[in-house]
Amino acid sequence: MDADGFEALLDRARIHACEYLRRQPDRHVGARASRAELLDVLRAPLTEQGEEGGSVLDLLASQGDRGAVASGSPRYFGFVIGGACPVALAADWLAASWDQNAGIYATSPLASVIEEVAGGWLLDLFDLPRESEVGFVTGCQMASFTCLAAARHNVLRRAGWDVEADGLCGAPRVNVVVSAESHVTIDVALRYLGLGTRALHRVETDVQGRMRLDRLRELLATLDGPTIVCAQAGNVNSGAFDALRGIGGLARGHGAWLHVDGAFGLWARASRTHGALADGIELADSWATDAHKWLNVPYDCGVAIVRHAGDHRAAMTSAAAYLIQTGGAERDAVDWVPEFSRRARGVPVYATLRTLGRDGIGELVDRGCACARLIAELLAAEEGVRVLNEVVLNQVLVRFGDDDEATRAVVAAVQRDGTCWLSGTAWHGMAAMRISVSNWATSEPDARRSAAAIAHAWRSRGRRFHSRGP
Repeated sequence: MDADGFEALLDRARIHACEYLRRQPDRHVGARASRAELLDVLRAPLTEQGEEGGSVLDLLASQGDRGAVASGSPRYFGFVIGGACPVALAADWLAASWDQNAGIYATSPLASVIEEVAGGWLLDLFDLPRESEVGFVTGCQMASFTCLAAARHNVLRRAGWDVEADGLCGAPRVNVVVSAESHVTIDVALRYLGLGTRALHRVETDVQGRMRLDRLRELLATLDGPTIVCAQAGNVNSGAFDALRGIGGLARGHGAWLHVDGAFGLWARASRTHGALADGIELADSWATDAHKWLNVPYDCGVAIVRHAGDHRAAMTSAAAYLIQTGGAERDAVDWVPEFSRRARGVPVYATLRTLGRDGIGELVDRGCACARLIAELLAAEEGVRVLNEVVLNQVLVRFGDDDEATRAVVAAVQRDGTCWLSGTAWHGMAAMRISVSNWATSEPDARRSAAAIAHAWRSRGRRFHSRGP
């Protein structure tokens, strides 16, 4: 393909992308095509000679409105999925055009320096120890994996064991303490690391899902040997924060490593209004978060932050004779993340941080929280509707008619209606609607329109369903 053909193909993709984005704010938020319908259009025998690229792009674009969930919509509240803010998406397109392997400095000096700078800005934004190292990974799953690998190295090193050289066979047993409501990705990370989940010490939580300090204190008093404590900044259902200052003090007193899962809650540190929720988070040894949540950069982009650079590097780094690794001031990202070959995912982070600045990021967080509170207030005013959690951040849990089936019926009705999209969950043994607000484009009118659609679904479907009785 010559240069003109290449540019024409890229321009065609740009036109399709812009048309999708133009329609997104007003479209049905959920997907409208079934698996069978999508397969009917997309599945075909793989040809010998291939097909014309523009036609393939046209085919894919034709299914965007039908098969893609409008997760960038200002009324998408299912899971904590932020949309891509304009400069982040534009920077991501640029990064894809550069097609850099961000594994080591030699393969992309530009990607290395961009991630070095963006990492420093994040430490400053979150007011975390400036000696910490930052790695850009796929998401909070791998961010926690990276942080807990550093934790495993640290606690076993202090116990006289080299886990990278000798593995876990014969190693001192590592005590891992987690909240009873820790996110499933913590369990998965521990499985990946060979620490397992069967013997986890789970600490009881309070009515908002916060780890109970008194129970943690009692548990730590019974434990000997290497210990890792995992706390939460933002319960996945309620948004509640563990008492991080108290947990930090207990962990330090016990000589334990403290890891904080802050997938979306760590961004509260950027807000003057909500920053106090994360008081004491700086006492931790490692932190995991997602930039593709509240910073609203495109998927995939998680961030692993570790206070102790030596432990971080020892757990992650790899080397080979054929590689060019400087060992000097130049930064090789492979020292801080599990992957070698990877995209330059720090580029949209850099662009977004630089474009929004401190005030813009804080306003992004505050607006999402305000919209969550507004939705909660409007729904709580409806007869038979109960908001289950203290809406301290961006999460709202709602129950309809104090009935599991009615609640599930309302969730399903809202998803079918398409004004907004949200999910269901189980909260302390009850079915609940879960509303998560984290999109840069969500406004007060979006919140009001969504609350009205939810209330309508309750009045017209949920109440009728509930009135049928058992």
